[in-house]
Amino acid sequence: MFGFSIFMNEPLTEEKKAYIKQMADSGFQGIFTSMHIPEDDPTAYKKRLMALGECAKNHQLDLMVDISGDALSRAGFSFEDLKPLKQIGVTGLRMDYHISNQQIADWSHQIKISLNASTITAQDVQELEEAKADFTQLEAWHNYYPRPETGLDYQWYAKKNRWLKEQGFTIQGFVPGDKDLRGPVYQGLPTLEKHRNIHPLAAAIELAACQTDLVYIGDGGLSEEVREQFLIYQQEQSILLHIDVIDHEFCEYVLGNHTNRQDDARDVLRSADARFRKIPYIPVRDTNERKKGSVTLDNEKYCRYMGEIQITKRDLPADEKVNRVARVIEEELPLLEQIHAGVNFKLIKKEKKAN
Repeated sequence: MFGFSIFMNEPLTEEKKAYIKQMADSGFQGIFTSMHIPEDDPTAYKKRLMALGECAKNHQLDLMVDISGDALSRAGFSFEDLKPLKQIGVTGLRMDYHISNQQIADWSHQIKISLNASTITAQDVQELEEAKADFTQLEAWHNYYPRPETGLDYQWYAKKNRWLKEQGFTIQGFVPGDKDLRGPVYQGLPTLEKHRNIHPLAAAIELAACQTDLVYIGDGGLSEEVREQFLIYQQEQSILLHIDVIDHEFCEYVLGNHTNRQDDARDVLRSADARFRKIPYIPVRDTNERKKGSVTLDNEKYCRYMGEIQITKRDLPADEKVNRVARVIEEELPLLEQIHAGVNFKLIKKEKKAN
């Protein structure tokens, strides 16, 4: 499941409501928000949370709220009775270290509870079991890391997730957005450091492959193009790639849907569909060096291989038998690493934005 973040440092504007609708229409199913309330105006957060909860309910979205200390009571909600929170649309609470395992166990019988995935210990699990927590209502959520160089190591994350799965937890992680990056650092909000500057969908697919059940966008925005890529990935199980045209005539023959062959090559993605397409005689054209992401057509000099469609996964030298017809745009190159054997992908032209 994919989700996204909405921050309550300002009222819920019509623009933000429109964004929530767009994300729901793009297949996202949950909202994460933080309830770290400033000293001067805790009542503002109650109004904002109620507005966000109503919007979440309108679009059938989960709403996980990060709380700390006495945030709930200061905003006018009771720790003893969580029904009012559920009534306004809150479906889960993410707890911090100030809250006891006994309290967490008690609350797990009222609402979904998210624990800090990075800091959960075997002792915590034992105490929660002894306190008769409802483990079907417990999730393990990782943090996001605004400051560069502080995100989690991939190997540590994978090892921690294996242990969390053994304990029966649903696991969540964050990937960065590509729009409205959160200040004051504006360097993305990923869980893994390796994801700080890469394409959100590429990061999301990698997290999902690492036993991550819930993947949320940490930052406040996704561009329209990336929302479309998430939608197609969920609806069609296909990775959409935008390409810049090199050869306007022969580029037309590579557009559309493809499947990477089951015998996954080291250096290139090989379209299993190429030999079923009506591709004409292909003379020698642009046979220059094939930079990573080059979309190619084999020409007449490759004899029976003429018409084979490939995308290079690394820089390859020029080959007089291979024509370049397009190239995957730079920011989407990380998506190539997520197209494994049998994975579907789709090529479309990158639209030129009007000045």
